[in-house]
Amino acid sequence: MKTLEIMPARVKISAILRKAIYSGEYKGGDELSLTDIADKLGVSRTPVREAFQLLESEGLITLRMNKGAIVNTIDRKFVQDIFEMRVLLESEAARRAAENGMNTDEMIRRLTDLQEHLDDLDIPEYEALNQDIHQAIWRAADNHQLTGYLLELWNGPSVGRGENAAAHHYKASTLEHMAILEAIRDRQSKKAEEAMRRHILRSMDNILASSWQEHNC
Repeated sequence: MKTLEIMPARVKISAILRKAIYSGEYKGGDELSLTDIADKLGVSRTPVREAFQLLESEGLITLRMNKGAIVNTIDRKFVQDIFEMRVLLESEAARRAAENGMNTDEMIRRLTDLQEHLDDLDIPEYEALNQDIHQAIWRAADNHQLTGYLLELWNGPSVGRGENAAAHHYKASTLEHMAILEAIRDRQSKKAEEAMRRHILRSMDNILASSWQEHNC
């Protein structure tokens, strides 16, 4: 059995910061300190610096010489465009995974175990499984460039904000992951593609609703 690829530290860090910017936790004009972020995440400055470079290439931040970075102002369409790209690429990955006969046994087993204690969910456990499921599908799609693009777009669970938002997202996402994996297992490529599409679109709606609700009523 193949082992899962480890997501590079710079990708994990950029995903955390990307989601924080998308959700409005960091707003345009906010300063990001290299040292502060490294200390908060318990890592060295090197992967944080690499993550900053990735985010600057995406237009999310502007680097400052020896002073960290400034968060750029982004709008609803910027986030929507990013998630629409994820819809296109991840749906295609799910379709290819089904056609290529991805073995989903281990992922479905882990997901079934997780479903049994959703009311007392261990967040790190959910986040790890969420990442493993998506990466396994990307790998099963068997296209290195596709995987590379998806790594650059990855932002982790798109919970959004608000009372019970996390619990609602985790439960809905678990059901969606199961539908995706079962369609892939049964080699129903169109069904897998559509299930992934719905999953990413709902995640997009979470982020957009929490960040721009007041401005887009």
